[in-house]
Amino acid sequence: MEPGFTEAAAIAGYWACQGELDPAPLLERAWTEDKTVYLPVLAGDTLLFAPYQPDDPLRRNRFNIPEPEVPLADLRLPSDMDWVLTPLVAFDAMGTRLGMGGGFYDRSFAFLLEPGWQGHHPQLLGLGYAFQRVEALIRQPWDVPLDAAVTEEALYLFAKNQVREP
Repeated sequence: MEPGFTEAAAIAGYWACQGELDPAPLLERAWTEDKTVYLPVLAGDTLLFAPYQPDDPLRRNRFNIPEPEVPLADLRLPSDMDWVLTPLVAFDAMGTRLGMGGGFYDRSFAFLLEPGWQGHHPQLLGLGYAFQRVEALIRQPWDVPLDAAVTEEALYLFAKNQVREP
């Protein structure tokens, strides 16, 4: 497990769809360790995060993805998260992430690209399969890199340029 999970209090997951790696085992571990689990909620062209427990009511967003049905006051900003589990289509050795093409994660976490950002830095952890790791992706200026990625074969720590085999 990525360093920092033990200290993290706010864990953002996602509802797996279209063959994405299911984060459920990590979310279940978070619940057993009394962490607050959040799921993304579409807010225009960005994401906010809603607290989520397994029996909470869900509604489908415009992409037919379930999201928690909570009062607006319960939604949290991306900068409030400690760990953010992100789905991906591909990732490379430098932590560049290719998603489904909507840009929601990049827009939501764009503050992390600001040179003067002094606020909280959520750890972005991409979840994928080994075959989704590619040699190189072209990183656009708006692409927010991952801090780490995990597959069924390895944990990749990009900030430290390390790979841990299971």
